Amino acid sequence: TYILFQETYSKEHYEALHPTGPKSNYAYHTEAMDRAMEGGIDDVGIGVLFGLNTYRYDFVGLLMHAEHLEATFGVGPHTISVPRICPADDISTEDFPDAISDEMFCRIVAVTRIAVPYTGMIISTRESEAVRRQVLELGVSQISGGSRTSVGGYAVPEAKEEDSSQFDVSDRRTLDEVVSWLLDLGHIPSFCTACYREGRTGDRFMSLCKSGQIQNCCLPNALMTLKEYLIDYASPATRALGEKMIQQQIGEIPKEKVQQIVRERLVKIEQGERDFRF
Repeated sequence: TYILFQETYSKEHYEALHPTGPKSNYAYHTEAMDRAMEGGIDDVGIGVLFGLNTYRYDFVGLLMHAEHLEATFGVGPHTISVPRICPADDISTEDFPDAISDEMFCRIVAVTRIAVPYTGMIISTRESEAVRRQVLELGVSQISGGSRTSVGGYAVPEAKEEDSSQFDVSDRRTLDEVVSWLLDLGHIPSFCTACYREGRTGDRFMSLCKSGQIQNCCLPNALMTLKEYLIDYASPATRALGEKMIQQQIGEIPKEKVQQIVRERLVKIEQGERDFRF
C-alpha cells in the first residue's frame, strides 16, 4: 500500500507549514494519490495530522478524498490513518490551538469507521494504552507495537540528550506485551499479508471487502500467522494465551473444509513449515 499523509487539507495552513522544498506545492501533494492510481498503484492509504487545522475541516476533507478516489477509480483507500499532534522534543500541544481531546479523537475514529466501513484504520504508538483500547472498540483495525520513531532507533539505542524522535511514544510496551494485551481483550492479533501477496489489491480487494467475502480468508489467515508468531517469537505466557485463542476460533470458520485445512496447516507450522495462506 502506498501511504501518504495529507497532513492538512487547508491550503492556507499547508503552505504556512511547508513554505519551501519539494512538499511546498499543495496541489501536487493533494493529487498524489490520483497520480499513484493512474500509474498502476491500486492500493493507497490516506490520513491527516489532526491538530494542524480545525478537525472539522480536515475530517470532512479526509472523507471527501476517500469518496473522490472511489468515484474516480472505483477503489477507495485501503487504509486511513488517524494520527494527531502529540508532544515531542521542543513541541507542546499547547502551541497548537486546534489540537483535539481524547473524546473528540474517539468520535473521529467512530464516524470514520461508519463512513468508510471497508477501510483499514491505523493508530500508532503515539497514543496511550488507554486511548488505544478505546479506539479498538470503535473501529481501529491496525496498531503498532514496539515502535521507534528516531533515526536508526531499531539498530542503536539513542541517548536522551541526542533524542531525534519524530514524536514521543506513549505506548512503550514490547510487541509481545501488545500481542498478549490484545489476546486478553479477546482480539485475534493477525500478521497476515496474504492479500498483497495473492494479488488481492485494488478493485479485487474492494469487491471482496464490500461483499464480506474477505472474511473467508481473514480468519484462517489470522490464526495461521498468529501461530507462526507464537512459535517463533512469543513468550511462554503469550503463547499459552494465543494457543487458547486459536482453539476457540477454529470453530468459527464457517466452512468445514477450510476448518480442516487450517487444522492440518497448524500442525505443519508446529513441525517447522511456514507461509501458508488462503
